[in-house]
Amino acid sequence: MSVSMLKMWISFAGMILLMLAIGLILLSRYKLKGWLARIVSVLAYLSLIIGGLIIIYIVFSGPTG
Repeated sequence: MSVSMLKMWISFAGMILLMLAIGLILLSRYKLKGWLARIVSVLAYLSLIIGGLIIIYIVFSGPTG
């Protein structure tokens, strides 16, 4: 597998984590209450941070030759 193909799959994982974070944040704010909402919210913000770091890495690592 080439480096550019590997970067593509890693960026897909980052985008999936960002979309998961959106869904979990909406779920925890509008549908859940109490401690379950807090747990889901923590998972959402963790996936948001990890997904953002992945995308930042892909963008700043530059093009592949």
